[in-house]
Amino acid sequence: MTTTRLALVVRILIAISTRTFFQPDEYFQSLEPAYHAVFGYGYLSWEWLGPNPIRSIFYPALNIPIYWTLRVSGLSEIYSVGDYFLIYSPRILHGALAAATDVWICEIVRRWLGSRYESTALFLSLTCFFHALSLSRSLSNSLETSLTTIAFAYYPWDASSSMSLQLIYNSARMRNVILLSALACMVRPTNAVIWFYLFGKLFWILRSSQRASIALFKQVTAIGALTFCSLFLLDSLYYQKPTSTPFNFLLTNLSSVSLFYGSNVWHYYLTQALPILCTTALPFVLHGMWLVVFDKHAVALRNMLYCVLWSICIYSFAGHKEWRFIHPILPLLHVFAARSLVDISDHATKQKTKAAAKNLAQNVSFLTQLAQYLPPVRRRFLSFLCLTIPVSVHIVLFYCSAPIGVLAYIRSLPTSELDGSIGFLMPCHSTPGHAYLHRKELAHGKMWALGCEPPLQGQDLSTYHDQTDVFFASPVEYLQTRFPSHVDPSFPPSPFPTSIPGAPHTNDYPWIHEWPRHLVFFGALLEHEEVRNMLEAKGYREVWKRGKMWEGEGRRKGGVRVWRWSG
Repeated sequence: MTTTRLALVVRILIAISTRTFFQPDEYFQSLEPAYHAVFGYGYLSWEWLGPNPIRSIFYPALNIPIYWTLRVSGLSEIYSVGDYFLIYSPRILHGALAAATDVWICEIVRRWLGSRYESTALFLSLTCFFHALSLSRSLSNSLETSLTTIAFAYYPWDASSSMSLQLIYNSARMRNVILLSALACMVRPTNAVIWFYLFGKLFWILRSSQRASIALFKQVTAIGALTFCSLFLLDSLYYQKPTSTPFNFLLTNLSSVSLFYGSNVWHYYLTQALPILCTTALPFVLHGMWLVVFDKHAVALRNMLYCVLWSICIYSFAGHKEWRFIHPILPLLHVFAARSLVDISDHATKQKTKAAAKNLAQNVSFLTQLAQYLPPVRRRFLSFLCLTIPVSVHIVLFYCSAPIGVLAYIRSLPTSELDGSIGFLMPCHSTPGHAYLHRKELAHGKMWALGCEPPLQGQDLSTYHDQTDVFFASPVEYLQTRFPSHVDPSFPPSPFPTSIPGAPHTNDYPWIHEWPRHLVFFGALLEHEEVRNMLEAKGYREVWKRGKMWEGEGRRKGGVRVWRWSG
């Protein structure tokens, strides 16, 4: 089985097997906008509906051909079969895109370390916990990682002032680097942090050659301008007004809006993100970096190390940090780990190879043949690296699967049950949206959830409260003051159930609800005994639950519950 086939099988298998919730952006910054564009309804968050939208349609547009094909062919309307195609077709696409990271990490290692290290790098990539958690999902960071990895494979990492300019500057390869990096920046503008350093270094090295510097500048300028204009045109057509989403993204994140989603300590990426990204490979990543520092001939790997340090340093200046923001540099960390593992195993591997050859001549067993395909790494190291596999299986299949499972339950309800509305008393964006339901009966206000609009007007974060904050500050008071005293069995739409995405926000927002037929919430809400008593008094009873009490964190603990009004 070739590397490409193996990578495709693993990533697509992970993609279609994933049953757990990781990040809301997987749905609301990817699938939901594409679904809305094709079917005409769906939830669009403030990033899409604000006066200065910050999200480009470029990445979600990858899913539009899939949804469009399913709609025009009628496959989307064959209920369970249509649901299957709507959910799993995009997953197959994103799994295939994710496989590029595994394929091209092998190319990077083959070129800069040698073919002896290739199988180890592939093993590290395929067994990586964070790749299993994130890479096959419809997150923009995942495609950004794949595009960046391919660009890394073309980049002249060995460039130095002592090298011949002809060896540093290869026009065809450089064109690929610039094009792929431009695409990565179209997917996520923050990817420019990586390429600002790498292209800046190239310009510095080529400064002695005016011809090479001008040629590189022309390529960067031409492709950069073409990319920016294409993105501007695409987004302007989508929003039906002149729109520069990278510019709006920069302005918005320089304000207090990004801190609304949480702020982290300056060393977050060093002390939290790197251990999560690398897990069992971390000791070998650090050892590989240590080897590079004292190896005067490892110019390429030293430049990779500088790129990693630069990226972590710059990203650390941002107040809001997440693991996935530095996902694109994870393949470079695997390069260091591959070198460490192979080098420290080299002597033992040679002895093992001789013994295996002697044994093979006497008795060719299945295990002996299998060992030929394993990386040239000590078995105890391989066993240690494989400790992440059971954790990955649990995270992909079981941990926090209830937010996905509850939508399968709602899809299974008969049409008569969907005539009554559904309300989600959860922190905002705790489940996927209409792209995972495809029930037009629930469009246009029949399904609502609590909002969490950020302070777009520059409000003071210390005193600002969104709808989710207001509800969870006092659930009983919210239910008493913003819901009617009795349940209307006709279940009319709520007049004002949620914040309007992108609209001006005030602390006295007039949220007004009607009681729905179904209420969906996390089990932690029932820890308020008064909430349970009130719902039971109104005539609600539990009809579905999934998840463990200890799963999740904060307001999202206790599994997911569905309560139905039964009179």
